[in-house]
Amino acid sequence: MKNYIATICLVLMGLFSSAQTGDVLIKNGTVITITDGVKEDTDVLIRNGKIKQIGEGLSVGEDVKVIDANGMYVMPGIIDAHSHAGIDVVNEATAPVTAEVFVGDAINPYSVSIYRALAGGVTVSHAMHGSANAIGGQCETMKHHYGEEDPTTYQMKDAPRTIKFALGENPMRVHGEGNGIQPKTRMGIEQVFRKAFAEGREYQHAWKKYNSGNTDIAPEYNLRKQTLADILNGDIIIHCHSYRADEILMLMDVLEDYGVNQICFQHVNEGFKVAPELAEFGATASVFADWWAYKFEVYYSTAYNAAILTKNGVVTSINSDSGELIRHLYHEAGKTQKYGDLTDNEALRLITLNPAIQLGINDRVGSLEVGKDGDVAVFKNHPLSIYAVPQYTIVDGIVRFDINKDPADMRLDINPDETFPAFHELDAHDEHRCMEGVYEFLFHQH
Repeated sequence: MKNYIATICLVLMGLFSSAQTGDVLIKNGTVITITDGVKEDTDVLIRNGKIKQIGEGLSVGEDVKVIDANGMYVMPGIIDAHSHAGIDVVNEATAPVTAEVFVGDAINPYSVSIYRALAGGVTVSHAMHGSANAIGGQCETMKHHYGEEDPTTYQMKDAPRTIKFALGENPMRVHGEGNGIQPKTRMGIEQVFRKAFAEGREYQHAWKKYNSGNTDIAPEYNLRKQTLADILNGDIIIHCHSYRADEILMLMDVLEDYGVNQICFQHVNEGFKVAPELAEFGATASVFADWWAYKFEVYYSTAYNAAILTKNGVVTSINSDSGELIRHLYHEAGKTQKYGDLTDNEALRLITLNPAIQLGINDRVGSLEVGKDGDVAVFKNHPLSIYAVPQYTIVDGIVRFDINKDPADMRLDINPDETFPAFHELDAHDEHRCMEGVYEFLFHQH
């Protein structure tokens, strides 16, 4: 068995070893920069994981891997602002506020969902806590370094901290209906936020008083309250599960009262109703292209949602919230050209630069610019075409997906011939509750 395990490890190492330097030259492609137009017959040189040059006729030594992208399209790596890839059992559903827990402590580097995301050109995803609680846990922005066994290598270094909030039925059902505690109503959810922020502010003032020497007794350290204080200080970006326009307005009112202005509304299916208000507040929106009506509170939306939000000046992205849909985000972005007539660049921004802005990492990823991270997706056919097929996905200058070297089974398990992976696999598709009921609605109707 030990020899078998060693053999598997050597095979997997071989899949990635040819590109481990972080140096690669992509030649002769149609380069979609997002921020500086489209450049024909252009090369992109990545050195030590960073984009060093973009231009024509670039050359390198024999030690650098060269990809001939002639006839192909080269674009920034796709970014998914709402994912649960690489994690499982994501709801600490034991209290309406669990700001102390952190998704980044539970990354599973063996999750094949990360590789499958790479096969769809996705280089970065936002691994989120579930939506059982009004204030859930802190999330993790992940680089898709699939093949690495150290979970810390997936954490995007120096990415801003984020946290999951949730409105509506999920926290109401889990706590009000399930445990008979607040919140049982949408009114109750608002009060959970206000009480939590009040406690965070009180904790903040107590430490300020101690640090200024006005008292000799330090407050008892409390990670939950400290996290809330960090939100009030602007150190954490809120990402809030949301559907209804009335609740979206409610939360913006609460945040305004407490001086918080960093929020991305997730799902935000009725965002088109309050697009001017979202823009005025400075909130961003991460939406589905055309998913709704899978449960009562989300029976009403429109496939024009992303376009309406975009035209109203709201920084908008399209996300997956799905281990399957994450591989097709370029197709989801393309739908906005049918529903809303967005330009190529507007549509591609929905899965590149805009989610990067929402995660606070747009200085490093989301567009092809000199100095940014070497995160690149190479496509056969235009990425917004229904015929688009990802060929290479490069993360920090390392080829993590190559369609020409794509094995039949990329699980990092002991026995890839098993029907199911050896590690724990959930039976329920919707444990994170964000999309609870959608799979049954789509696939189990009679």
